[in-house]
Amino acid sequence: MLFETMRSDAVLRRLLSLHPRKIDLALDRILRLLGELDNPHLKLPPVIHVAGTNGKGSACAFSRAMLEAQGLKVHVHISPHLVRFHERIRIAGKLISEEALLSLLEEVEQVNAGREITFFEITAAAMFLAFARYPADATILEVGLGGTYDATNVVPNPAMTVIQPVGLDHREFLGDDLAGIAAEKAGIIKKSTPLVMGPQSEIARDVILSQADRLGVAVFEFGQDFASRQEHGRMVYEDGIGLLDLPLPKLIGRHQIENAGVAIAALRHAKRSWGEDAAIEKGLTQVEWPARLQRLHKGPLIEWAPRGAEIWLDGGHNPHGAEAVSRTMADLEEHGERPLYLICAMLANKDAVGYLRAFKGLARHVVTVAIPGEAASLSAGALYDAARKAGLDAAPAEDLEDAMLQLTAWTRLDGQTAPPRILICGSLYLAGRVLAEND
Repeated sequence: MLFETMRSDAVLRRLLSLHPRKIDLALDRILRLLGELDNPHLKLPPVIHVAGTNGKGSACAFSRAMLEAQGLKVHVHISPHLVRFHERIRIAGKLISEEALLSLLEEVEQVNAGREITFFEITAAAMFLAFARYPADATILEVGLGGTYDATNVVPNPAMTVIQPVGLDHREFLGDDLAGIAAEKAGIIKKSTPLVMGPQSEIARDVILSQADRLGVAVFEFGQDFASRQEHGRMVYEDGIGLLDLPLPKLIGRHQIENAGVAIAALRHAKRSWGEDAAIEKGLTQVEWPARLQRLHKGPLIEWAPRGAEIWLDGGHNPHGAEAVSRTMADLEEHGERPLYLICAMLANKDAVGYLRAFKGLARHVVTVAIPGEAASLSAGALYDAARKAGLDAAPAEDLEDAMLQLTAWTRLDGQTAPPRILICGSLYLAGRVLAEND
């Protein structure tokens, strides 16, 4: 069920009109506005600043869960949201209220006085204002896009910076050069602030380490200075401090074990250590991160699906993310054989062929749809063409209901005795619509 319209929605629509471009990477506009707001970004609780192409949201979720398991109050900024804008701003453990959001948005709108500024920048100013006004023990900031010129990169002295795996995404803004993208992500590194680096390709690793070396920063690198892995149904984390024998994370997949390890390293090696062993263990079992291989158990989609089907939802939208998800689907297959089917939608600016190629030989069939209400979506027909180029059997559908009905027919034609496993994937925008309409 879609959420009712709120007064803040009208303000957010107005803020979208303040710049002719959706994204214009620079810091001068937000620094000007923050200065007029008495620099709230300089008055935050200790900050963990997280960049990367994939896994940064999961690292933020794990960090938050582990901090809150210690009884700490945590501010959290994420981007984008799935259903409502309020998800982007969590104040001392709770999503921002409609009343508080409306007040903050109107305040920054009034101070900005109609001057040119991007939507992300002016809403980030509102976020900083909220975080400065409410007490908390820690702040987690997820980078929106890139790093160097992202609006979150105005915090001068974080307690920890984190750079998760770097890959090709947002090419229209960051380009096709992996080294250049890595340099953009490395722009969040600050002198005297330690850096935790998640698993990287050789190209990205060299660029990030070079920047860290120029600034004389202490680096904790996955696979070198710390590691996390699965052993005998448990998660093992190890670094120079010692070894932790932990339960598997609530978020499934080998990539989530790596993401959890990055979060643990960030807490244990920050300027002030937050890494209590008991809290780490508790946080692993309590972490929540919607639309990242989330199992759906109720709602219309379940009713439309073939009897007994497992339905999974994931918002990953680039080839690197698809590889992580496909590995998890393959691991699930080893533990319980079920034919895998995909329902996929993607934005037009994404590498659809590269994304879908990760499922070749694993998915029996793909049903393609357009993202409901999203003008920038690939059409179901265009995504069908991409699926065929990726070597997958596919068919277009009018909407999610039609897609489920098609899959029901396909499972009958395939003659499978085991109920299917259905993955709805390809876009956070699609995931948000699914969560809103399947509630």
